[in-house]
Amino acid sequence: MFSTMQDVPLTVSRILEHGSTVHGSSQVITWTGGEPHRRTFAEVGARAARLAHALRGIGVEREDRVATLLWNNAEHLEAYLAVPSMGAVLHTLNLRLAPEQLTWIAHHAEDRVLLVNGSLLPLLAPLLPQLPLLEHLIVTGPGDRTVLDGARPTVHDYEEFLTGNPERYDWPELDEREAAILCYTSGTTGDPKGVLYSHRSLYLHCLQVNTAESFALGAGDLALPVVPMFHVNAWGLPHAAFMAGASLLMPDRFLQPAPLAEMIATLRPTIGAAVPTIWQGLLAELDANRRDVACLRTVIIGGSACPPALMRGFEERHGIRVVHAWGMTETSPLGTVAHPPAGATGDDEWRYRTTQGRFPASVEARLTGPDGIRLPWDGVSAGELEVRGPWIAGAYYGGADGEPQRPEDKFSPDGWLRTGDVGTITPDGYLTLTDRAKDVIKSGGEWISSLELENHLMAHPDVAEAAVIAVPDDRWGERPLATVVLIDSATTGHDALKTFLADRIARWQLPERWARIASVPKTSVGKFDKKALRQRYADGELDVTHLG
Repeated sequence: MFSTMQDVPLTVSRILEHGSTVHGSSQVITWTGGEPHRRTFAEVGARAARLAHALRGIGVEREDRVATLLWNNAEHLEAYLAVPSMGAVLHTLNLRLAPEQLTWIAHHAEDRVLLVNGSLLPLLAPLLPQLPLLEHLIVTGPGDRTVLDGARPTVHDYEEFLTGNPERYDWPELDEREAAILCYTSGTTGDPKGVLYSHRSLYLHCLQVNTAESFALGAGDLALPVVPMFHVNAWGLPHAAFMAGASLLMPDRFLQPAPLAEMIATLRPTIGAAVPTIWQGLLAELDANRRDVACLRTVIIGGSACPPALMRGFEERHGIRVVHAWGMTETSPLGTVAHPPAGATGDDEWRYRTTQGRFPASVEARLTGPDGIRLPWDGVSAGELEVRGPWIAGAYYGGADGEPQRPEDKFSPDGWLRTGDVGTITPDGYLTLTDRAKDVIKSGGEWISSLELENHLMAHPDVAEAAVIAVPDDRWGERPLATVVLIDSATTGHDALKTFLADRIARWQLPERWARIASVPKTSVGKFDKKALRQRYADGELDVTHLG
């Protein structure tokens, strides 16, 4: 027996139509470094329709890939809405990738059209000869277009491209399972892998983002997605805000601590989202140059584990509540959010808040031990986290003519996503990650969590950043090497830091090898790049001190 309910596809076009009508007066505010640029949701919807007509006019058809190389701004949001709604596939390119990775990804995706910000043309122009499939280049905003002289793709100015097109579009009725957006993983181990999000997965993910157990977006909010729109769809915030009527503050290219602090103090966003390295820089800026930023009721931190010292610093010194979250490109990315259960107070509340968070109803999770045995949710047993759900990837994009790829190290035989994260789960569903499987330190038959060591080190007032890696050891197989970045003017020595750690961890876990570095290398999305750090150690580039 089937239900009597209507079968209405869950598509991006329905988010677009709802936001531009019901919430038409909500705004997209793009920070410019001067007077902010404002556009209503109704105007964004009309411009998205004009963009769709223009793309159709140059031959973009269903399933064609339309790429973006853009900052977080109103034009990028227009592409977010228009391209999937017309049945094409939006492909967000990571502007921080190495040139060879960018060209590999664009070729693998078979991008035919590319929207690019004028400020990024110097980065793009040298790559164009390696992109033979690219037919059209659409340039937004100011920039030196002379670098495109003689370029093979047809070049369009974005505003001229939209001019004269109708402000309404007859959006096709798509199957909700069709591809809507294509994102690639950062490719720190091997070639980047493409994840194809469906209309259905994006719609359901938006619903979860807007719930009280996640980000609780509403029409009274002004959301600041500092996380780039090329990084897992800015964690779903652009589409979710358009669905909920929450206005958006887009930082464009102004991602440094000082301009971020200025835009927060000036325009008063209520919720923000970024990786820990962004918020660490902002906290240092606010500590040095105090501003009224208590408008932020919530700061979402994800992408990598958030040091508890960073959470307490924002809350105790600036009145901003930090909420920890976990996810990855393959999970759209919402996997867990660390809201404590009702009634939790004091140390008990903090115990919950410093976990990665609780799984929502649509994300199923399990832990698997090294021998393949399923482990209990007892808060103690540690294993690799595997997940499945309606916005969890079941395969990687294999290319236009290839079959979906399901490598054994990424997917279990029964189809669960193997996250590569090692952790525990409590009986009430709170996840605590102890490390990445590739980063855990295997010392004398025991595991040492590099993440735990880093969190303790970054609680020291003189430590700005700390990254711990495994290095070979003749006796124990592997031992931890602690690399630290001190705050300006600090002179704290390795001995003092080791003493600081000794009060917080088991003695056998204490690192014997220490190195001071200028900064921790980062990936293109702001995570610690431990692969690069391990290579620097192997090449003898680190000045390592051995302590007894």
